[in-house]
Amino acid sequence: MNPSADPAPAFPRGLLADDALPLYAQVATRLWADLSAHGAQVGDRLPSERTLATRYAVSRVTLRAALTELSARGMVESAAARGWFVTRPAAVPNPADVETPDTAGKRTHAVEGFADYAAKHGLTTSSRVLHSTVRPATVSEAERLRIGPGAPLFEMRRLRSIDGQVVVVEHNRLPLSLCPALAETDFTTASLFATLRSADPPQLPRVAEYSVEARLPDATERELLEIDDATPVLLALQLAFNQDGRPLELTLAIYRGDRYRFQGTISS
Repeated sequence: MNPSADPAPAFPRGLLADDALPLYAQVATRLWADLSAHGAQVGDRLPSERTLATRYAVSRVTLRAALTELSARGMVESAAARGWFVTRPAAVPNPADVETPDTAGKRTHAVEGFADYAAKHGLTTSSRVLHSTVRPATVSEAERLRIGPGAPLFEMRRLRSIDGQVVVVEHNRLPLSLCPALAETDFTTASLFATLRSADPPQLPRVAEYSVEARLPDATERELLEIDDATPVLLALQLAFNQDGRPLELTLAIYRGDRYRFQGTISS
């Protein structure tokens, strides 16, 4: 979860400037604009992922996330061993302005990751992986994540910083079956949500149950979060669901109380 918890749409419909979007969303918008400029038609094949990643100066993971967003909007689709193809005439406005049945007439929000939030605000993040493993899910975890007890679960603990300042200790738990690549990914540098977006099929965090409470830190938390005074911590428990409404990520985040602000929107 991001440090301010401001709800943000996966593809803001004209509400934010392009440079305020996560990098993958910027790439998706630029790619669709380029396709439109060249008059791409339904069935046209896109250049290879390697070529596109080079063209937009991004990693293959970011490029795949951009294509995944376009695919979710019905703009492109992939064909096994053949690449990506246009599925909607590129004369249609860019994805940020296209309404779909679930977004027409309303603002759609998505769960925003720590790295996405930082990138959107021009901040630099760093992470130290404290623990990472694959283990059987407990009965309690299985109930929350709707998987069988003992099913493979990816578990990770990270200490995360923004611009060199320690902000949060995160404890993530995810069903390995939804994204097997989790077990082989180096999350010292990789983004968890970007890795989920690049899964096959993509795993897109769309909504989350979220609760926050305050308390004093224990000895371990004081050391990790570099607390040497009376600063409290905020415990944020999040259960995120993917685009199909399936539980995707169970996370307990322990924030320094002086470096975190929760802000939400209440609507009827």
